[in-house]
Amino acid sequence: MTRPRAPSSRPPALRLSPHRTRTLLGAARLWHEEMPHTLAVLREGRLSEGRALLLVKETACLTLEDRSRVDTDLCADPATLHGVGTRRLVAMINERANQIDPAALVKRAAKATSERCVTIRPAPDTMTYVTALLPVAQGVQVYAALKLAAESARYTGGDERSTGQIMADTLVERTTGQERAAAVPVTVNLVVSDAALLGGGHEPAVILDATGAGHGTIPAAITRNLTAGAVDLGAAWLRTIYATTSGDLIGTTGRRRFFADGLADLLRIRDQGVCRTPWCDAPMRHLDHIQPAADGGSTSLVNGQGLCAGCNQAKEAPGWRSAPGTDPATGRHVVTTTTPTGHTYRSVAPPPPRAADQTAPRSTGRSPTILRPVRQAA
Repeated sequence: MTRPRAPSSRPPALRLSPHRTRTLLGAARLWHEEMPHTLAVLREGRLSEGRALLLVKETACLTLEDRSRVDTDLCADPATLHGVGTRRLVAMINERANQIDPAALVKRAAKATSERCVTIRPAPDTMTYVTALLPVAQGVQVYAALKLAAESARYTGGDERSTGQIMADTLVERTTGQERAAAVPVTVNLVVSDAALLGGGHEPAVILDATGAGHGTIPAAITRNLTAGAVDLGAAWLRTIYATTSGDLIGTTGRRRFFADGLADLLRIRDQGVCRTPWCDAPMRHLDHIQPAADGGSTSLVNGQGLCAGCNQAKEAPGWRSAPGTDPATGRHVVTTTTPTGHTYRSVAPPPPRAADQTAPRSTGRSPTILRPVRQAA
């Protein structure tokens, strides 16, 4: 009789996001099975992990035999890549691949065109990166048009902004149709404590977009400026999110007249727009029943969590188990996930912005819970 495997307490090897982990596992498999010379120079320290990944990525369109030929041509002799920079390495890979199978590169280019997209991710200092992946001709046209507009404004209109500033503002204005970049009335959700909003606190606010995806934090002073500007434009609404003294969210008031209030909004705010899977920083896309509804799980704040699409799909695979609870150290919502291998991971909800005064005692027994309002400015 086979004895059941005891849950393992071993930590993961890399502590990376699921997406990055899948990338590295796939590359490692290819290095061992199809690219032995790349693996050898990687082990010797003659090739970095990032550049070894480029060899995998840039030969993905080739057959196994052709990929092995590129591996041999570039990595069998360590002297071949001595002193070669990353950009030159990519050029060498593409040049050799084009010599072996030019049709494969044509197919790859067509596939790349189909994957054009626009993405967004947080940047330091309350900024954000909006990235457009475009075919080269279109990308050059976009950049040239912005550059021309900036140079025209600077040299003929006397604009004192830098070229980069004008290009960025022009992009915003042409994309949104607004006359001025600073006047764009886009819905932005700021989760901020009442003390910080009213000028007495310094707790940073959490920023979420209209879809509920999180984009990091911003200082309290900038939060007040954004809210004041929205009030001046008549575009600000507030709602109160009630939290216990331990920081766990438990309820909300009405928000604004355009969207129905409900549990979904509260879940997105509690999890701050980011996937709850440990080490996964992907934006939240799905609201998940921790215990599946088909198994009797309730549709409630306690039994809900925000996940990215990939993690939500992975959770449905056989052998995965999840259970909600409360973290005894913080009093916040916690999800305990057990993988098919028996590893167990805990995900504690991030703390909401709170007032600076945290001296009030936590409620115990039958004493009434003290509620602190957390404001959301939209």
